Amino acid sequence: MEQERKEQVVGFCRELIRIPSLSGQEKGVAEHLMAFMKANGFDSAAADDYGNVIGCIKGRRPGAKLLFDGHMDTVPVPDPSAWQYPPFGAEIHGDRIYGRGTSDMKGALAAMTSAASFFARDSRRDFAGEIYVAGVVHEECFEGVASRAISQQVHPDIVVIGEASGLNVKVGQRGRAEIVLESFGKPCHSANPEKGINAVYKITKAIAALRQVEVPHHPVLGDGILELTDIKSSPYPGASVVPAYCKATYDRRLLTGETPRSVLAPLQAALDKLMQEDPEASYKISYAVGKETCWTGDEITGKRFFPGWLYDKEEPFVQKVVRELQADGFRPEITQYNFCTNGSHYAGEAGIKTIGLGPSRENLAHTIDEYIEVDQLLKVTQCYEDVMKALLA
Repeated sequence: MEQERKEQVVGFCRELIRIPSLSGQEKGVAEHLMAFMKANGFDSAAADDYGNVIGCIKGRRPGAKLLFDGHMDTVPVPDPSAWQYPPFGAEIHGDRIYGRGTSDMKGALAAMTSAASFFARDSRRDFAGEIYVAGVVHEECFEGVASRAISQQVHPDIVVIGEASGLNVKVGQRGRAEIVLESFGKPCHSANPEKGINAVYKITKAIAALRQVEVPHHPVLGDGILELTDIKSSPYPGASVVPAYCKATYDRRLLTGETPRSVLAPLQAALDKLMQEDPEASYKISYAVGKETCWTGDEITGKRFFPGWLYDKEEPFVQKVVRELQADGFRPEITQYNFCTNGSHYAGEAGIKTIGLGPSRENLAHTIDEYIEVDQLLKVTQCYEDVMKALLA
């Protein structure tokens, strides 16, 4: 890669890092991204109602629509003083750029946007199809929900998720659901507990019963884990009141083929059995529903059920990409993500061909002193150009 291009990629990445962009506060990054696209050969660049940025470069010949997906939002920085380098300074030390969002995932966003510009320029747009780059909002709290609006507008044939993969090709992931278990009792003064029904005691029995429910297993993705993550009673603090309500939240990792109904069915059956045995027990189980405000002012809402997905390693579109990467000197492994991504929508909900390919390591996301190696940033830019060559020839 020419020195001028290296400086452009690194510089653009650092510019994005210097703009804080918590979920719902991505406006600054969105505006900077659109300005960069317009200045670097994109045919269009605009934000939708949620604030997702969608840029497009069209080839001279008809062909597939290839979408690169990179989220603009980051997790918070609770204590900047705990960082060795300023979390929004984008300082370079050695071969590393430090800052919140470097690995998750402004580095990839800068790389895919730059790669689209380079590819269009080098090919003089003599390619078949259309390249889309999307800067997505609210991914950190709603994997795939904002992406629904993007796929409805673009109708992509193939999607590339830019989440960290160490330059390896990802062909799947477990999904994620947030499940809420509720217990309903009867309040009374805690000096006379026999006059009420303690919802906490009841929910402990339900928790024990749900631990006995067998979770499914997938030979590639692993177990559909069901893990208790929090419990909260009401009223809280109790102030001498027997709690009439208690809520427990579970994290359920989803496998391919699982549906909202199929996941809840065995859990509901276990609760029904408890309620038959104990007339005082009253339970409800459901999916959490999230609601967030976008930087545009629109509200984004969604049930917290994000499906799993998996493609065969031998899928032709996967092998095309791998062969092109190998021809360029890369040696990608074909594996799966260990966490949830916007692929839950594209592949899991919409059935769109999807792969993951990004710079850096998965375990650097959300950490103190998060960083991306400059070498990884530049190499993934070349990888993204290789993907365009492979799929838009």
